[in-house]
Amino acid sequence: MLPTVADVLQLDAVRRGQPRVVAGGDRLSNRVRWVHVAEVTDIAHLLHGGELVLTTGIALPDEPARLRVYIGELAEVGVSGLMVELGRRYSSALPPALVAAAEDHGLPVVVLAHEPAFVDITEAVHARIVQDQFAELRASEQLHEIFTRLSVEGASTDEVVRQVASLGGHPVVLENLAHQVLAADADGGDPAELLSAWETRSRAVRPDQRTAYDEASGWLVTTVGARGEDWGRLILVLGAPPSPRETVLVERAATTLALGRLLDRHAESVERQAHGTIIARILEHSYSDPQEAAARARALGVPLSGRRLLGVVLRPRTATAAGSAAELAELAEVAATACKDARLAALVGVLDEGSPNARVGVLASLPARTDVETALNEVATRVRKQSGGEVVMATGSVVESIRDVRRSFQEAEQVADVACRSSGGRLFYRLPDLRLRGLLHLLRDDARLQTFVERELGPLLEYDAQRGSDLTRILELYLEAGRNKAVAAQQAHLSRPAFYERLRRIERVLNADLDDVESCVSLHVALLALSSVRWERP
Repeated sequence: MLPTVADVLQLDAVRRGQPRVVAGGDRLSNRVRWVHVAEVTDIAHLLHGGELVLTTGIALPDEPARLRVYIGELAEVGVSGLMVELGRRYSSALPPALVAAAEDHGLPVVVLAHEPAFVDITEAVHARIVQDQFAELRASEQLHEIFTRLSVEGASTDEVVRQVASLGGHPVVLENLAHQVLAADADGGDPAELLSAWETRSRAVRPDQRTAYDEASGWLVTTVGARGEDWGRLILVLGAPPSPRETVLVERAATTLALGRLLDRHAESVERQAHGTIIARILEHSYSDPQEAAARARALGVPLSGRRLLGVVLRPRTATAAGSAAELAELAEVAATACKDARLAALVGVLDEGSPNARVGVLASLPARTDVETALNEVATRVRKQSGGEVVMATGSVVESIRDVRRSFQEAEQVADVACRSSGGRLFYRLPDLRLRGLLHLLRDDARLQTFVERELGPLLEYDAQRGSDLTRILELYLEAGRNKAVAAQQAHLSRPAFYERLRRIERVLNADLDDVESCVSLHVALLALSSVRWERP
């Protein structure tokens, strides 16, 4: 870290000159990038900012106006301070006009009562700068080693966040694009205080760079993502401008988190890994030819060609998020055993392992004459018995081709999401008429959907958060009532004039026309998506 003016004043080479601050005493925290000796007044255009200017004042003008111009030009270019040797030009004090101008511009001015050797000062300051830069380089190298090791060892998200808090000595929060906290470490502080009203506070922080410091909040924020797809932000709660080391810390941690999301794999049986890989590649349409998928599955004893195929999703109802890696691995083994005992050929594996959407996927292969209802009842009964806990089992539609398996799984996942929030005790669940709500719920973790919600509703959400108003709810009531203002006003328990005024305020905040059908459709979709994005997983 570059030394400050205050640090420079503590150097022996400077102290020998008996320094005394005569202006800008509240700006001694200015960083000194370099030291420049200059005896001419027309020097500002040669500087780049951050310099500590040394002078005897021998060439400074007598006129107060020209002194003020001199100080103004130095301040405008961003010098860190001005150090003047007394004795040659000024015997015991600087001109009042110079001191007053420095105070007005917030420029630190230091006088040296005894004649110093300017070369000693420049050498001492430059040595300090080089020393600090070397220390920063060494610190950067150490951080690189630490986070490389975490990446190689497959450290979890929580482990990475804990390491950042430990190394930085400050609270750390990892959030997604919807400003929901994915992981946090209060660094010994109160987690509840750290996360209090988090969404509201986070929405107010919008840096214009991938890594930036927000002075209002005291947060150092960096974007987390890989392969051109950003999915979150890592925040170091500092309260003061960051050091270069702290900036390197959050950026290295963000890279590790991004790689971890791409590469993390938890231990499970070789068979489950093979099954899960085939299912995942079918869902991603990664196979250039469906027959390749059929061949790979057949090699594992599961025929897919000429069969009826059914996507099934299983999730622990009571687990945090989508269930820990251990829970899902165990549930996958239970489901595989249940299918074997029921003599149902199926691929069974953990899908999207390590992500919030992790679940057990079952691709059932049904002979033409098999009764689907009977087969599902038998498997679900065995899973319920063997799992020792409450498990949600959801199914999609039966399809006739590998190309349509993705659709079956999408339906099953929508059903599972809704079933996890219900209190029903069915053995398994089929596809209800979820329509648009189901689609948006399925896509709730997609960064593109979260970005859409922020673009459509961000200003309104921020307005409500800052003022404690309920305009988002008013908009929702209006759209759910089919844009019937009278009905919506009644549901909001407001008079029509009051309700109409709120609608006009919403239009101003969003810069949207609520009489325009397309605008209302877009806003309604964004509200439905917001409900899904804010949904807390069981």
